[in-house]
Amino acid sequence: MAIQKNASAHWVGGLKDGKGEISTESGALRAHPYGFNTRFEGVPGTNPEELIGAAHAACFTMALSKALGEAGLTADSLDTKAVVTLDKVGDGFEITAIELNLHGSVAGTDKASFTEIAEKVKVACPVSKALAVVPISLNVSFG
Repeated sequence: MAIQKNASAHWVGGLKDGKGEISTESGALRAHPYGFNTRFEGVPGTNPEELIGAAHAACFTMALSKALGEAGLTADSLDTKAVVTLDKVGDGFEITAIELNLHGSVAGTDKASFTEIAEKVKVACPVSKALAVVPISLNVSFG
């Protein structure tokens, strides 16, 4: 059974003076504005890298919960921040790194065991697999 989810983007104008809108099937984003300034100039607003980070953090954290359950553990809390790096490379831009910063609180285990499970999930979650061309690092704090 394949699961399909939808998102869309609309753009009007040139690269620097244009404006876009992003929407998701769920309505979490509905005609949410984005543009050159929110992506490259530090103006508050969303951009593709932020959305990739949100998707990666959500997928990784959910997959980690599953892996912990398979090990007989239940998280008290899991918090993941994904930092997506966009760099100028040659004539264009590339996502050159993704850093997952995880803080977990899980009774019945220790930091070493928790980190071992998290490292396996880092490469196994569906979004990590989709982004495998990008180096993905994991920093873990525990307790």
